[in-house]
Amino acid sequence: MNKGKLLIVGFGPGHFDHLTERAREAIRESEVVVGYNTYVDIIRDLLTDQEIVRTGMTEEVSRAQEAVRQAEQGRKVAVISSGDAGVYGMAGLVYEVLIEKGWHPDTGVEVEVIPGISAINSCASLLGSPVMHDACMISLSDHLTPWETIAKRIEAAASADFVIALYNPKSGRRVRQIVETQRILLQYRSPGTPVGLVKSAYRERQQIVLTTLGDMLNHEIGMLTTVIIGNSTTFVYEGLMITPRGYQRKYTLSKESQDLKPHQRLQVEAEPWSLNAFGESSGKFVREQNIATADKRKASVRPASLAHEALSVLQAKGLVETGITTIPFTKPVSIFEVAVSPGVANKIITPEQLVLLAEIAGDQGEIKYTPHHQLILRVPTDEPAAVTARLTEAGLLLSPIGDVVQLKACDFCDGEKGESIPLAEELNRRLGGLKVPKELKIGFNGCAMACYGAVTEEIGIVYRRGTYDLFLGGKKIGRNAHPAQRVAEGISPGELLETVEQVVREYAEQGHPDERFNKFFKRVKEVAGFAYSDERKPVIEELACGD
Repeated sequence: MNKGKLLIVGFGPGHFDHLTERAREAIRESEVVVGYNTYVDIIRDLLTDQEIVRTGMTEEVSRAQEAVRQAEQGRKVAVISSGDAGVYGMAGLVYEVLIEKGWHPDTGVEVEVIPGISAINSCASLLGSPVMHDACMISLSDHLTPWETIAKRIEAAASADFVIALYNPKSGRRVRQIVETQRILLQYRSPGTPVGLVKSAYRERQQIVLTTLGDMLNHEIGMLTTVIIGNSTTFVYEGLMITPRGYQRKYTLSKESQDLKPHQRLQVEAEPWSLNAFGESSGKFVREQNIATADKRKASVRPASLAHEALSVLQAKGLVETGITTIPFTKPVSIFEVAVSPGVANKIITPEQLVLLAEIAGDQGEIKYTPHHQLILRVPTDEPAAVTARLTEAGLLLSPIGDVVQLKACDFCDGEKGESIPLAEELNRRLGGLKVPKELKIGFNGCAMACYGAVTEEIGIVYRRGTYDLFLGGKKIGRNAHPAQRVAEGISPGELLETVEQVVREYAEQGHPDERFNKFFKRVKEVAGFAYSDERKPVIEELACGD
């Protein structure tokens, strides 16, 4: 019985010249090609009569599941990724889906991972040779990885002097991550550190910008950009970004005849920076804890002499200015972020409150307006409790940001239709800031006019003559935007509180990571006893005149 085969193909940066022959063969011999829309379009000229399964962004799991399903039917399936399929590509996800199904290599479908040129390599080749020494790759996308983890990796790489390649640096919705990354890096590296920005490497709209760490945010950076940040020795020469491997320490690159002969070059005396030089005693390697005190003192001096040696080499080449500037180490300061509003019903911010916000933000902070009657305050501080205390004392309502519940309420016609304000405030006390799989906004309207758009939110509440109507599953944006489904009418205030709490609780407990409430409602089909029904498409009646 034909078990089927999965060919997980990395097709490189996108130009056919950089596609391996095995990758071409794999696409040609496949019966089904599974890929992201843009990737399918890139390899369109290689396709013949294969069946195409293509999806948009954020549908990686669906693609992997469909590829596995097709292969289990005995078909040969190519799953395509740009760059290398094993570097932020589809290889790992396909294996994870297989493992969830109990797959074993000897009895299950065959899997072949076909490597491609990753972005760190293709972009580096266009910049010169910035990745000649130890380097790492870090994705700034926090859709699947907690930002706290990413920030720790950035700081670790910066302090260890790695050349760093940043993948997924910025998108339409993720704009702060690259700003925060720059802030962390500047704690460890000079603003003049060379940085290369490469967009769409080896494709029609290729763009290459050579800049510095301090100036990089003044240039265009997007999802198609790879950011390569040099280490402490990286320099720029004639528009090229170059990271020395260290040959200048041992060799004289301007001389044809080297002072060190081949048999001398690997001796400890010629490599005073090596591990053996730190741990060699009486011709025999010993552990660090057994080194004599005198030897420890000598070892502790060596890094300083090496630093001076490296500095003198760079000065001789004219790559750095003469003189040493000491940059004191400062602990990175955290960015505190909070949503601020004058209240659930109150929409008026006083001049005193605005002055306080400006004072707290200072020169380094940021205040951003949102269409939800909130201001987003971002401020560098290690004392967030002190900030929240001042804001609360000034009568401002604070809400966390991220994948939490937020109540969006209308202005209740400036309090003239305020019968339902107490319930809106109680709902906010109970559910505001609750952790959920994806950001969830509950829309609350104080009258049946629903002018604030509660009926288009994922959970909508409309007050009507002493009772409430409840709406679930709306979608405000996108090509398939639609209003929420009205699931209940005439609910009493007490019943409403319990019902909405139950809806949110089920979502918090049963929702998948990153799954929006409208998708959750559609998937589970029933929430808190309310059944999901497919969106009804409008019926256009034929006109009497026949036109």
